[in-house]
Amino acid sequence: MQVFFWIAIFLITFLIMEFMAWFIHKYVMHGFLWNLHEDHHHKTHDSWFEKNDWFFVFFASVSITFKLLHSFLDLWWALPISAGIFAYGVAYFVVHDIFIHQRFKWLRKASNIYAQGVRRAHKIHHKHLGKEKGENFGMLIVPLKYFK
Repeated sequence: MQVFFWIAIFLITFLIMEFMAWFIHKYVMHGFLWNLHEDHHHKTHDSWFEKNDWFFVFFASVSITFKLLHSFLDLWWALPISAGIFAYGVAYFVVHDIFIHQRFKWLRKASNIYAQGVRRAHKIHHKHLGKEKGENFGMLIVPLKYFK
């Protein structure tokens, strides 16, 4: 029975992370922490790294914290939460950094309907260079109109 709950918590955490990413992207990254996210919209830096990458460090820290809670306090439910956050981070990295922004030269030829829709939605997001008037703040779930 515990395996069922472990898998359920993992999947729920993964799904919640998409909505957390949307919320944080819209209200934090395009809000009071725009100074960390701005260089993602304006390539005014010479480094491969962006200040925007600090958000990855934050979420990695949250995942590690749940892993530590599991390890040191023997909280079984903290491990699937940690794994769900980690899995979402991997998915986000693959879709956003590798597939969309080509920070690594992999997955360049992916052209299925889902990949095209996600890429279109993100392209529309980046057409807005300022922190206001943005759209499409999610990553894995985007409006259906981009799949047509």
